[in-house]
Amino acid sequence: METDEYFMQRALELAEKGRKTTGENPMVGAVIVKDGKIVGEGYHKKAGGPHAEIEALKEAGLDAKGATLYVNLEPCCHYGKTPPCTDALIKAKIARVVAAMQDSNPQVAGKGFLQLQNAGIEVSVGVLKDKASKLNEVFIKNIFEQTPFVVAKVAQSVDGKIALSSGKSKWITCDAARKRGHEIRSMYDGILVGIGTVLADDPILDCRLANNAASPVKIVLDSSAVIPIESKLLQGKGKVVLATTAQADKGRLKKLEEIGVEIVTTSQDKVNLEELLKALYNKGIYSILVEGGAQVFTSFLIEGFLDKIIVFISPKIIGGDGKDYVGNLFLREMKDVYDFYIDDVEKVGDDVMLAMYPKK
Repeated sequence: METDEYFMQRALELAEKGRKTTGENPMVGAVIVKDGKIVGEGYHKKAGGPHAEIEALKEAGLDAKGATLYVNLEPCCHYGKTPPCTDALIKAKIARVVAAMQDSNPQVAGKGFLQLQNAGIEVSVGVLKDKASKLNEVFIKNIFEQTPFVVAKVAQSVDGKIALSSGKSKWITCDAARKRGHEIRSMYDGILVGIGTVLADDPILDCRLANNAASPVKIVLDSSAVIPIESKLLQGKGKVVLATTAQADKGRLKKLEEIGVEIVTTSQDKVNLEELLKALYNKGIYSILVEGGAQVFTSFLIEGFLDKIIVFISPKIIGGDGKDYVGNLFLREMKDVYDFYIDDVEKVGDDVMLAMYPKK
C-alpha cells in the first residue's frame, strides 16, 4: 500500500502540470512501474492532446507489458477527441491498473474499470482518493452541475477586518501571503470583484508571478455600468467581462464593447448571480476566484454559490470600526449559521492561510 501511495503521489504531481491547459478536461498524470522502477510517465498537457496514459505508454514502450499503471483518474473508455485509453492499455498488456478515483463523467463512470477487468487486468481503486478529488474539484463540479467552481479569497486581520474605516487596506497581509495570493489567482479561469472594489481601489486584477502565468479573465459586477473607462482594469491587458443589468445605459455599454469589454446582461435590478455563472460557464470560464468586496462575498454566501473559501489571517488588530468582509446575514439561531470545515492550515510568512469547504 505504501508503494502504491508513493507512485500515485508522483502521478498527482504530474497531473498538476496540466493546470490551466486542459480546458474543461481533468488534470491527469500516469506512471508505469515495472519491477519497482518507473519505466514511463506522462500527463495530459492540453485539451485535444494525448491523454496521460498514452504519453506514459509511449515512454515505456515494450516495458509496459506486465507492468503496473498508476493514474489519478479512471482511464477513459469512449471515443472523444482521442481514442479510448483502455484499448491502448489492453493492447500494451498492462497487468495492473491502480487508480485514485472513478471518473465523474457519465460516459466513463466505472465503465473503464469494467473493460479493463474483463480483459484480465487487475484494478485497484481509491489510493489517495481525497487528494485526487481536491486536484480535480473544478472538473467534478463542472461535470455534475455545468457551472463554474467558485472560490472566495479573503485577506483579513486576526479580528476579522479587511480594511480600516477609511477603506485603506494596504497591506493587511505580508509579502509572502500576497505572493501566494497571485499564485492562487493563476489557478483559476476568472477573477471577480464588485464595482465598489473597482471604484475604491482601482485594481489591475492581474497575476504578477515570475513565471509569467496567464492572468485570469477579469469579471466585474456592475449593475449600472458605471465603471470608469480610464480604470486600470480596463486599460490593462487581458479579457474583461462586465456583468450588468437592463438599467445600464445602452450608449455606455456600446462604448465599453468598443474597447473590447464583453457584456453579460442579467435580469432583475442587480446582477443575477445564477444567470451570470451559467453565462460564464458557456464562455469557457470553468472556475472563478471571488476577491471582493464584502457585499459581493455576502451575496455569493447567501445564495449558496461558494464551493470553497481561502482566508489569509494576519496577526494584526484593526478594531471595531474597521470594515468587515461579511455583511448582515440576519441570523437568529446558531443552527442557521453558515458552517464550514477547515481542510488545510498553512503558515505563510507571518500569516496563516485556511482552506475551507461548506459542510454538507
